[in-house]
Amino acid sequence: MTTSERGPRERMVFSAAQLIRRDGVTATGLREVVSDAEAPRGSLQHYFPGGKEQLVNEAVEWAGRYAADRIARFLSTMSRPTPGKLFAAMVRQWTDEFKATGDLKGCPVAAATVDCADTVESTRAASAAAFACWRRPIARELTAMGVPPRKADALATLMISSLEGAILMSRAEQNVRPLTTVARELAPYLDSCATQEA
Repeated sequence: MTTSERGPRERMVFSAAQLIRRDGVTATGLREVVSDAEAPRGSLQHYFPGGKEQLVNEAVEWAGRYAADRIARFLSTMSRPTPGKLFAAMVRQWTDEFKATGDLKGCPVAAATVDCADTVESTRAASAAAFACWRRPIARELTAMGVPPRKADALATLMISSLEGAILMSRAEQNVRPLTTVARELAPYLDSCATQEA
Protein backbone atom coordinates (compact mmCIF):
# COMPACT_ATOMS: atom_id res chain seq x y z
CA MET A 1 0.00 0.00 0.00
CA THR A 2 1.45 3.32 -1.06
CA THR A 3 1.20 6.45 1.06
CA SER A 4 -1.50 7.85 -1.24
CA GLU A 5 -3.64 4.70 -0.80
CA ARG A 6 -3.63 4.98 3.00
CA GLY A 7 -6.44 6.68 4.87
CA PRO A 8 -5.68 9.52 7.31
CA ARG A 9 -5.37 7.17 10.29
CA GLU A 10 -2.86 4.91 8.54
CA ARG A 11 -0.95 7.91 7.21
CA MET A 12 -0.61 9.31 10.73
CA VAL A 13 0.70 5.99 12.10
CA PHE A 14 3.18 5.74 9.23
CA SER A 15 4.27 9.38 9.60
CA ALA A 16 4.70 8.95 13.35
CA ALA A 17 6.93 5.91 12.77
CA GLN A 18 9.07 7.82 10.25
CA LEU A 19 9.39 10.90 12.47
CA ILE A 20 10.23 8.76 15.51
CA ARG A 21 12.95 7.05 13.44
CA ARG A 22 14.48 10.44 12.73
CA ASP A 23 13.87 12.42 15.91
CA GLY A 24 12.81 10.04 18.68
CA VAL A 25 9.54 10.10 20.57
CA THR A 26 10.15 13.18 22.69
CA ALA A 27 10.98 15.44 19.74
CA THR A 28 8.12 14.17 17.57
CA GLY A 29 5.20 16.57 17.91
CA LEU A 30 1.59 15.74 17.17
CA ARG A 31 1.15 18.75 14.87
CA GLU A 32 4.18 17.64 12.92
CA VAL A 33 2.68 14.15 12.50
CA VAL A 34 -0.65 15.57 11.27
CA SER A 35 1.15 17.89 8.85
CA ASP A 36 3.50 15.19 7.56
CA ALA A 37 0.54 12.82 7.07
CA GLU A 38 -1.47 15.54 5.31
CA ALA A 39 -4.35 14.60 7.62
CA PRO A 40 -7.28 16.83 8.59
CA ARG A 41 -6.56 18.89 11.72
CA GLY A 42 -9.23 17.34 13.91
CA SER A 43 -8.40 13.78 12.89
CA LEU A 44 -5.77 13.17 15.56
CA GLN A 45 -8.20 13.32 18.45
CA HIS A 46 -10.79 11.40 16.46
CA TYR A 47 -8.51 8.47 15.59
CA PHE A 48 -6.27 8.57 18.66
CA PRO A 49 -8.35 9.46 21.71
CA GLY A 50 -5.43 8.21 23.83
CA GLY A 51 -3.29 11.03 22.42
CA LYS A 52 0.40 10.80 21.70
CA GLU A 53 0.87 7.66 23.78
CA GLN A 54 -1.64 5.74 21.67
CA LEU A 55 -0.19 7.07 18.42
CA VAL A 56 3.37 6.18 19.44
CA ASN A 57 2.31 2.69 20.51
CA GLU A 58 0.54 2.10 17.20
CA ALA A 59 3.55 3.39 15.27
CA VAL A 60 5.77 0.96 17.20
CA GLU A 61 3.37 -1.91 16.51
CA TRP A 62 3.33 -0.98 12.82
CA ALA A 63 7.14 -0.99 12.75
CA GLY A 64 7.27 -4.45 14.31
CA ARG A 65 4.88 -5.84 11.71
CA TYR A 66 6.78 -4.11 8.90
CA ALA A 67 10.09 -5.61 10.04
CA ALA A 68 8.50 -9.05 10.36
CA ASP A 69 6.99 -8.82 6.86
CA ARG A 70 10.38 -7.86 5.41
CA ILE A 71 11.82 -11.26 6.39
CA ALA A 72 9.64 -13.10 3.86
CA ARG A 73 10.50 -10.50 1.21
CA PHE A 74 14.21 -10.89 1.82
CA LEU A 75 13.98 -14.67 1.54
CA SER A 76 11.89 -14.52 -1.63
CA THR A 77 14.94 -13.10 -3.45
CA MET A 78 17.27 -15.94 -2.38
CA SER A 79 17.56 -19.25 -4.23
CA ARG A 80 19.53 -20.86 -1.37
CA PRO A 81 18.93 -18.93 1.84
CA THR A 82 21.31 -19.24 4.75
CA PRO A 83 21.28 -17.54 8.15
CA GLY A 84 24.21 -15.35 7.09
CA LYS A 85 22.50 -14.31 3.86
CA LEU A 86 19.32 -13.43 5.74
CA PHE A 87 21.26 -11.26 8.16
CA ALA A 88 23.12 -9.62 5.28
CA ALA A 89 19.76 -8.75 3.69
CA MET A 90 18.54 -7.26 6.97
CA VAL A 91 21.66 -5.11 7.14
CA ARG A 92 21.51 -4.19 3.45
CA GLN A 93 18.14 -2.51 3.97
CA TRP A 94 19.95 0.08 6.10
CA THR A 95 23.14 0.39 4.03
CA ASP A 96 21.05 0.87 0.88
CA GLU A 97 19.09 3.64 2.58
CA PHE A 98 22.32 5.40 3.53
CA LYS A 99 23.70 5.07 -0.02
CA ALA A 100 20.47 6.39 -1.52
CA THR A 101 19.94 9.34 0.82
CA GLY A 102 23.26 10.02 2.52
CA ASP A 103 21.38 9.79 5.80
CA LEU A 104 20.66 6.97 8.20
CA LYS A 105 17.57 7.07 10.34
CA GLY A 106 17.08 4.78 13.29
CA CYS A 107 14.52 2.15 14.11
CA PRO A 108 11.26 3.51 15.58
CA VAL A 109 11.01 0.55 17.98
CA ALA A 110 14.49 1.19 19.34
CA ALA A 111 13.83 4.94 19.59
CA ALA A 112 10.59 4.39 21.49
CA THR A 113 12.34 1.95 23.82
CA VAL A 114 15.14 4.41 24.56
CA ASP A 115 12.77 7.34 25.08
CA CYS A 116 9.92 5.65 26.94
CA ALA A 117 10.77 2.23 28.45
CA ASP A 118 11.35 3.66 31.91
CA THR A 119 8.46 6.12 31.92
CA VAL A 120 5.55 4.84 29.78
CA GLU A 121 4.60 1.24 30.52
CA SER A 122 2.30 0.87 27.51
CA THR A 123 5.07 1.97 25.14
CA ARG A 124 7.58 -0.34 26.80
CA ALA A 125 5.12 -3.20 26.32
CA ALA A 126 4.44 -2.17 22.69
CA SER A 127 8.19 -2.13 22.02
CA ALA A 128 8.69 -5.56 23.58
CA ALA A 129 5.80 -6.91 21.50
CA ALA A 130 7.22 -5.34 18.31
CA PHE A 131 10.62 -6.93 18.87
CA ALA A 132 8.91 -10.29 19.51
CA CYS A 133 6.84 -9.87 16.33
CA TRP A 134 10.08 -9.33 14.38
CA ARG A 135 11.95 -12.14 16.13
CA ARG A 136 9.35 -14.88 15.49
CA PRO A 137 9.58 -15.07 11.67
CA ILE A 138 13.38 -14.89 11.84
CA ALA A 139 13.46 -17.84 14.26
CA ARG A 140 10.97 -19.76 12.10
CA GLU A 141 13.04 -19.23 8.95
CA LEU A 142 16.27 -20.11 10.74
CA THR A 143 14.69 -23.40 11.78
CA ALA A 144 13.72 -24.04 8.15
CA MET A 145 17.38 -23.46 7.23
CA GLY A 146 18.50 -26.18 9.62
CA VAL A 147 19.12 -24.27 12.84
CA PRO A 148 17.90 -26.39 15.77
CA PRO A 149 14.63 -24.95 17.13
CA ARG A 150 16.09 -24.44 20.61
CA LYS A 151 18.85 -22.29 19.05
CA ALA A 152 16.77 -20.41 16.49
CA ASP A 153 15.13 -17.96 18.91
CA ALA A 154 18.49 -17.13 20.50
CA LEU A 155 20.04 -16.49 17.07
CA ALA A 156 17.09 -14.32 16.05
CA THR A 157 17.65 -12.25 19.19
CA LEU A 158 21.37 -12.01 18.38
CA MET A 159 20.63 -10.87 14.83
CA ILE A 160 18.18 -8.16 15.85
CA SER A 161 20.29 -6.85 18.72
CA SER A 162 23.44 -6.83 16.56
CA LEU A 163 21.61 -4.97 13.81
CA GLU A 164 20.15 -2.42 16.24
CA GLY A 165 23.55 -1.78 17.82
CA ALA A 166 25.20 -1.39 14.43
CA ILE A 167 22.47 1.05 13.33
CA LEU A 168 23.12 3.15 16.42
CA MET A 169 26.89 3.20 15.84
CA SER A 170 26.45 3.93 12.13
CA ARG A 171 24.19 6.89 12.94
CA ALA A 172 26.79 8.23 15.38
CA GLU A 173 29.60 7.83 12.83
CA GLN A 174 27.47 8.77 9.79
CA ASN A 175 29.12 5.80 8.14
CA VAL A 176 27.89 2.28 7.34
CA ARG A 177 31.12 0.68 8.58
CA PRO A 178 29.54 -0.76 11.77
CA LEU A 179 26.72 -2.27 9.69
CA THR A 180 28.99 -3.85 7.09
CA THR A 181 31.35 -5.07 9.82
CA VAL A 182 28.66 -6.81 11.82
CA ALA A 183 27.24 -8.46 8.68
CA ARG A 184 30.65 -9.73 7.63
CA GLU A 185 31.76 -10.93 11.05
CA LEU A 186 28.50 -12.51 12.17
CA ALA A 187 27.66 -14.40 8.95
CA PRO A 188 30.13 -17.30 9.42
CA TYR A 189 28.89 -17.94 12.95
CA LEU A 190 25.23 -17.78 11.89
CA ASP A 191 25.85 -20.19 9.02
CA SER A 192 27.72 -22.58 11.33
CA CYS A 193 24.56 -22.95 13.42
CA ALA A 194 22.64 -24.54 10.54
CA THR A 195 23.04 -28.32 10.82
CA GLN A 196 21.70 -29.23 7.39
CA GLU A 197 21.53 -27.90 3.88
CA ALA A 198 18.73 -25.40 3.39
